Amino acid sequence: MRFQRMLKHCVIASSLILAIAQGQSRADDLELLVPGQLSAATEGTYPPFSMQNDQGQLDGIDVRLMREIARRLGLEYKPVLLKFDSLLIGLEANQFDVIGSPLDITEERKQRVTFSDGWIESGARLVVPNDSPVKAPGDIAGKTVGVLAASTWGDLAKPLNPGELKTYKSESDAFQDLVNGNIDAIVTDGISASYNIKQSSAPLRLVETPLSTLQKAWTIKKGKPGLVKAINQAIADMIADGTYAKLTSDFLSFDAAPKNPIRSNL
Repeated sequence: MRFQRMLKHCVIASSLILAIAQGQSRADDLELLVPGQLSAATEGTYPPFSMQNDQGQLDGIDVRLMREIARRLGLEYKPVLLKFDSLLIGLEANQFDVIGSPLDITEERKQRVTFSDGWIESGARLVVPNDSPVKAPGDIAGKTVGVLAASTWGDLAKPLNPGELKTYKSESDAFQDLVNGNIDAIVTDGISASYNIKQSSAPLRLVETPLSTLQKAWTIKKGKPGLVKAINQAIADMIADGTYAKLTSDFLSFDAAPKNPIRSNL
């Protein structure tokens, strides 16, 4: 009897040691800056992706999804607030593990970073005042257009031949300038624009013809395939089991998950 109890204790101890070893191996495989913690940079000023809710808490599409990814990986979610134009610099300086704000997947950016699989599909749209004469993208020629600094929106605006291209550090500043009549239009993401207009009841509208259709992804520093693969698996599982739709339903009136996601540049 005593021998059986000793054997049972040995089995339990061995299981605990194995679990700890597996957990340590898991943490090593994810190449995290701090074991057990997933630090994700986000703006906090880019509705509906990242913002402060009515209770003053960080919320939004990318916040909810990244928090759920961390939970599924058995990690603590740690948001890091940064301006958009500092995200790539901060990632390369090892200030956090992943850019939680969704970035457009571009060939130029692929030279610097590794993208997760595309997890949301959107596109650039022109936003103008309700009484603006602009009906199509070509009508913006010669006018003043606002874009977020360090974003791809400026590249999409330039072929429209605006009279002036004005950059902003936050989307909210660009929207406010547009409402105040200081600029004629802004180029931004269609999802965030429609959400902002709806929530604020601003006298603005989206020009119907999109400037682009593209996918966005999480962004990880090169040389971390374990973390990229873990994030990809988590988001795929969330889409498959309905969690993605549930977490984004407060912000989106449609399913924005790509039908054919762009795969990681591993």
